[in-house]
Amino acid sequence: MSTAYISHQDCLLHNMGPDHPESPVRLQAIRKVLERTGLIDHLDQTDSVAITEEQIQLVHARLHHSKLEILSPQQGIVYADDDTALCPDSLHAASLAAGSVILAADRVLAGHNHNAFCAVRPPGHHAEYSTAMGFCFYNNVAIGAGYALKQPGIERVAILDFDVHHGNGTVDIFKDRPEVLVCSTFQHPYYPMRYHDLARPNIVNCPLPAHSNSKLFRDAVENRWLPALKAHKPDMIFISAGFDAHKEDPMADLNLDEEDYRWVTQQIMAVAEEYSRGRIVSVLEGGYNPVALAFSVQAHIEVLAGY
Repeated sequence: MSTAYISHQDCLLHNMGPDHPESPVRLQAIRKVLERTGLIDHLDQTDSVAITEEQIQLVHARLHHSKLEILSPQQGIVYADDDTALCPDSLHAASLAAGSVILAADRVLAGHNHNAFCAVRPPGHHAEYSTAMGFCFYNNVAIGAGYALKQPGIERVAILDFDVHHGNGTVDIFKDRPEVLVCSTFQHPYYPMRYHDLARPNIVNCPLPAHSNSKLFRDAVENRWLPALKAHKPDMIFISAGFDAHKEDPMADLNLDEEDYRWVTQQIMAVAEEYSRGRIVSVLEGGYNPVALAFSVQAHIEVLAGY
């Protein structure tokens, strides 16, 4: 079975201004590298689908979607917080981004694809139960995980987050749901400074100091993530795949590279083969140097696709 590559041209319509780092160029750069290397031709390409309000409410407050709709402008840009802006097409793009994760979960659970990568924006892992923040409106990976847990045979899932920023929204949503294991590596102290020190059996927070190298990152995965995953035995694994811990990324100060992303994907694949029947859904989060992002995604997808 092939790897699904789920994306949509309309994810480019979300535009927070020419100087905002979360830019449509991010997806364009990924696509360009995948086409030039020919990797895209080995993937099962599928268009994203929009999410429903009921699906949003799997992990968000009942009025979360309505509050964003009220805020959404007819023209120009309005801000949900200091970093997070909406243009007229933002919620449409956000709906496709979140819907892609549900589509990916369906395709993997049905056996149409072995695993999936969702090349979508806006990202999601900072969106909390009732709060949009940090470039994020809906928590894409959390929605996908919440949906998967409603499906037959899925009793436990894991969400693995290697974005340079802590996935505070995912932790907020699942902190009291022991069927969801959330493991996260992130630069600390650094944005968003929420839930990074939360103590829960199902939350594995692995803060890394600025300028951490491959060894510290890999030690955290080997010594913290892998034992937790083996104890949890997830039926399905979701990845918050942020690539902004790359040494060339302008948004933070960790020193990872493409080979670290290749390595961590290999570790996740091994766990998935042992406990999860290989079922993985990976979702793009951060990564703000377009070149470093594109080559990091290439390495990640090559492992998912068996190359």
